[in-house]
Amino acid sequence: MKKTLILLLLLFGVSLSSRSVMAFELQVEPVAEAVHALVGEIGPRKPENHALNNTLGFVVTPEGVVLVGSGTTEPAARMIEDAVAKVTAQPIRWVVNIGVQDHHWMGNRYFTRKGARVIALQRTVDGQKQAVENHLRRLRQVVGDEEADSMVPEWSAEPLPGERAEFELGGKRFELLWPGGGHFPGDALLWMPDQRVVFAGDHVFHDRMLGIQPESKLLDWQRSFHRIEALEPLHVVPGHGHAGDLAKARRDTGDYLDWLVSQVGKALEDWKELEETVDELADAPQFRHLKFYDAWHRRNIHSAYLQLEAQQ
Repeated sequence: MKKTLILLLLLFGVSLSSRSVMAFELQVEPVAEAVHALVGEIGPRKPENHALNNTLGFVVTPEGVVLVGSGTTEPAARMIEDAVAKVTAQPIRWVVNIGVQDHHWMGNRYFTRKGARVIALQRTVDGQKQAVENHLRRLRQVVGDEEADSMVPEWSAEPLPGERAEFELGGKRFELLWPGGGHFPGDALLWMPDQRVVFAGDHVFHDRMLGIQPESKLLDWQRSFHRIEALEPLHVVPGHGHAGDLAKARRDTGDYLDWLVSQVGKALEDWKELEETVDELADAPQFRHLKFYDAWHRRNIHSAYLQLEAQQ
């Protein structure tokens, strides 16, 4: 009887574990006509979500699907493909890379092997190549060597020169724009002028606090966000979080970038020390609605202080 009970408990544990692994799936959110966001985990990267804690997107056209971002690993790319297939039977013919961080492009090869073409600015490709070794190392820490090794980094075969490129895919007009840097060097935007939709990538975080990474440049990021504002989009698909409007982008990202620059800048003007500045600015209730506030806010102040001090 005791052995039977132990066996049942073990089987129940395995069942719960399997369900937790299978529980994650990308959320498909309609944004505008034929335009959808693919919302990944808003929480941390982990094996169960294949490090897909970001937001991608796709546009359905009569000639095929334009996928914005390809994910991290082969299982992640398959998950993206399955999510798109729930909306349309059209094949994924184009993959547009706007992000340098791994979860925006490391799945390229999965789609090119099926005939898709990868489109990106040269600046974005340069950033991807520069960061790829760090990406692979970090991916292995999250998903393990076996899954990470299933992906071979692949970049756009014919990257587009300059800071702006206009093109048409499946009868839809698109513009790839480099707004000036920010989260990662080479991060770009995909703008749909007819529908006033911007795929903002990691220039915009919704629902969660942004993180200033070692690669991030605060002042560039602030300027890039204001260039997004100048487009006057009706719909913003962020790099993290749920799609929203420009007001949400301002509230969750733009206002925070402006606040960091102004408040930390003032502390430097007043000759305040780093620890004093972090302590004085640690309580910012207007941003407490953002997930990971407690984990990132003080770190962001610290990073902002060091960056702004170095530029004085």
